[in-house]
Amino acid sequence: MSTMTDPPKESFKLGMLIYDTRYRSITIQIVALIGFLILAGWLINNTVHNLAVLGKPIDFGFLNDPAGYDINQRLIDYNSQNSHWRAAFVGLLNTLLVALLGCITATIVGVVVGVLRLSNNWLIARLMTIYVEIFRNVPVLLWIVFTMAILIETLPAPRDFRGENPEASMMLFDSVALTNRGVYIPEPLFSRGLGDLPILPDRASDACAVPEDGGPVSDACGVFQVSLDMLLILAVLGAGLYVSGLIRKRADRIQNETGDRPTTWHYRLGVVAIPLLIVLVLLGFHVGLPALKGFNFQGGIHLRNSLIALWLALSLYTAAFIAEIVRAGILAISKGQTEAAAALGLRPNRIMSMVILPQALRVIIPPLISQYLNLTKNSSLAIAVGYMDLTGTLMGITLNQTGRELETVLMGMLVYLSISLSISAAMNLYNQRVKLVER
Repeated sequence: MSTMTDPPKESFKLGMLIYDTRYRSITIQIVALIGFLILAGWLINNTVHNLAVLGKPIDFGFLNDPAGYDINQRLIDYNSQNSHWRAAFVGLLNTLLVALLGCITATIVGVVVGVLRLSNNWLIARLMTIYVEIFRNVPVLLWIVFTMAILIETLPAPRDFRGENPEASMMLFDSVALTNRGVYIPEPLFSRGLGDLPILPDRASDACAVPEDGGPVSDACGVFQVSLDMLLILAVLGAGLYVSGLIRKRADRIQNETGDRPTTWHYRLGVVAIPLLIVLVLLGFHVGLPALKGFNFQGGIHLRNSLIALWLALSLYTAAFIAEIVRAGILAISKGQTEAAAALGLRPNRIMSMVILPQALRVIIPPLISQYLNLTKNSSLAIAVGYMDLTGTLMGITLNQTGRELETVLMGMLVYLSISLSISAAMNLYNQRVKLVER
């Protein structure tokens, strides 16, 4: 009589880390990681030591010193006596502004051009092809400078708006002025505003100094300031959109159960618009119009030519690449999808918006992320037209004034890395929502 027993388990030996395929890959990765960390540590230690020998130890205290320079285009209050911290933050906001406007404009133009490139109209398709080939084969820096030159040379000067018979006139009921110094548009104002909330004190600013009478510090004190009016408006708008989404989901559920979809557009519009209008009335919302006073326009929002040139050039340049991405995504969809939708009686524009594009998104989104990242990083070319973004402030004038090359460049790299990773994360989340679900 014989009995069956399990073979004895092999005991672990150090040699298995190299000769056993179950452990070899992990061993190699750990060794490579240790080697990389040693190399990185040596480089950092060597850099810190050399800087200390040169009398320039790593120190970020210079960010609290007065900046001493002006920034022409800014979204928040700033003067030359504010700290380098605030100057860098103003530059960061300018970078985010261009990136946001550029991504939106490039997407709209790119989708339209990409669809029109597939048009059956020979002339339209060829014109869109010419646009794509011209813009994507010329360096973006040349387009930025060229656009700036056009704005300066073709638009009228402010003095042309003066006199009984002016050579130029304002647009849209005298609310918008296009000049060679920039564009002046209406400004939203609040007569009963809630003020700003300072986040981080600006030690270099006079606004942060404690008054002699012991009164409160000025509201203008702070590197980062959040508008309470804007927070309230965004909160009300977000709540309205959330309720509108619930109404839409309820309509979807009723349609699935009964086959009839209730009319809900007026309810959805009401829950978003009515609370928002009430908040605007309570805050005393009104519009400030630009007006010619002296040698220039006063009031309103001044969009300088440097901002407009950078925005248009980056948008049109990136749109040429997005157009090719959209065209490739549409061609990736089977022609049978179009034929089936046409057989159901759908019009060509409905076929494109309801059948083709939703399916093409899963092909379009991944390369589209790269174009958004390229546009954001290309915004660093703003210094060519005098637009003060993060590169022009923190890694430009601040670097030259303080001599802190390592600190400013590292901070700039970290900021651009954070922006790029944020864009990638947001677009990847959206890609997860629109990707094809397999069963």
